[in-house]
Amino acid sequence: MKRSLTTAVGLAAAASLVLAGCSGDGDSGGGDGDAAADGPVELTLAGWSLSTTPEFQVLADAFHEAEPDITVELQEYSADDYDTQMTADLAAGSAPDMYAQKTLAGFTTYQGGGQLMDVSDVAGGFDDDTKGVEAYEVDGVTYAVPYRQDSWYLYYNQDLFDEAGVDAPDGSWTWDDYVATAKELDGALGDGVDGTYEHTWQSTLQGFANSQSPDGDILSGDYAYFKPYYEKAVDLQDSGAQVDYGTATTNSLSYQAQFGTQKTAMMLMGSWYVATLLAQVESGDADEFAWGIAPAPQLDASTTDNPVTFGDPTGVGINPAIDESKADAAKKFLSFIGGADAAAALAEIGITPAYQADSVVDAYFAVDGVPGDDLSKFTFATHETAPENPVAPNVATVQAILGDMHSAIMSGTSSIDDAIAEAQDRAKSEADIG
Repeated sequence: MKRSLTTAVGLAAAASLVLAGCSGDGDSGGGDGDAAADGPVELTLAGWSLSTTPEFQVLADAFHEAEPDITVELQEYSADDYDTQMTADLAAGSAPDMYAQKTLAGFTTYQGGGQLMDVSDVAGGFDDDTKGVEAYEVDGVTYAVPYRQDSWYLYYNQDLFDEAGVDAPDGSWTWDDYVATAKELDGALGDGVDGTYEHTWQSTLQGFANSQSPDGDILSGDYAYFKPYYEKAVDLQDSGAQVDYGTATTNSLSYQAQFGTQKTAMMLMGSWYVATLLAQVESGDADEFAWGIAPAPQLDASTTDNPVTFGDPTGVGINPAIDESKADAAKKFLSFIGGADAAAALAEIGITPAYQADSVVDAYFAVDGVPGDDLSKFTFATHETAPENPVAPNVATVQAILGDMHSAIMSGTSSIDDAIAEAQDRAKSEADIG
C-alpha cells in the first residue's frame, strides 16, 4: 500500500546541501519556457522504502530549492512489489505523475505498454557526463532519465576482520579467495556472525555471472555459465559461512540489518547501500563500525586492475496520463535529476549519481561516514560496469524464468544441473529464445 510523504529525510548530510553554488551544467533540455508561469505546480513521484531510501526526498527538496514554484510530493510503494503495484495503478488511472524505473526489466514492460511519455527533448540536453541515458532509448526515442548509476561492490566490516585476525580485501580477490575468506571469518567469529551474506535476489549472483562470464547472455538461452557461481554459493551455504536461502526467505531477512547490525562480515550489494547505511547509522538503526568497499570478486586475476561488475541506472519517467498543464514542470524535474545540481545533492548522501564528474567524486568522499581509504576510492572510481538487464521485449519473461531457477537451486529443491536444464527449456518455449 502506498502513502504520501512530504517531510524531509532527517539526514544531516542532506540538510547541509548548498545548491545555489552548484554548477548548472546539464539543467537544460526539458520543457518550453517557465513551467510554473501560471502559478505553483504540485507533482507526484513514486518511490519505494522512503524511510531507508533517502534519495527521493533529497531530489524533491533539491529541485524545489532550484524551482520554488514546483513541489514534488512522494508516494511510497513496496520495494518488493513495486512493479506489480505500479502496473495496477497505471491500469486504474491512479498512478502518480512521475514514477521511478526500478529496473530495466520493468522499464521494458512500461515502455512496451505505452505507459511512459517521450522525453527525448530532455535527454537531448545532457552531455557525456550523464551516464545511462541510452539505457532508456528504444528505436531512437527516450522514455526516462537516469538520476543514479549503480555498480555492485563488496562491503566489508573492518572491525570484524580485525577481531577475526583475517586480512581485509585488497582489491585482488577472485571468487575462490572470497569463498575461502568467508569460511575463515565464519570459523573465527563464533555464533551469531556469518562470514558473508548473500541476499535472496537472483541478481546478487546472476548479475556477476552475466557480467563476468565470457558466455554471459540471458537472451542466449544457454545458461551453463551460471553453474560455477552457483556451486560456490551453495558451498558457502552448506558450510554455514552464509545464511541459507530458506532461512533468509522464510524470515524475510533484511540485507540492511544483516550488515548494518554486524551479523555478517561481508556482503555483496549495490552502491546505493552506502546512502542507506549512512542514514541508518544516523538514525540508530545501524551500528557504528569501521567499514569499507572493495571490488567485487572476479572470475580470474586478469580483470583485477579494472574490475568487472554490474549495475543498471535508476531513472524516472513521466506518466503519459499526466495533466497536460503539469507536463513541462515534470520535464523540468527530469532535466534536473540528470544534471550537476542533483548529482551534488545525491553525492552528499552517498548515492552514485548518473551525472559523473571529478567534482562529484570529491563531494562523495567528503561525506561524513563514507570511508576514505585508497581501496574504497579505487572501487568507486575504477571498474567496468555491465548492465544487469538488456533492453528487449522478452527480458521480463526471461528474468522470471531465471528467478525460478535461482530459487530452486538455492532452496535445494533442484540440483544445479536440473534447474539450469529446466530454465533453458522454458526460455525456448516461453520466451522463444535458445
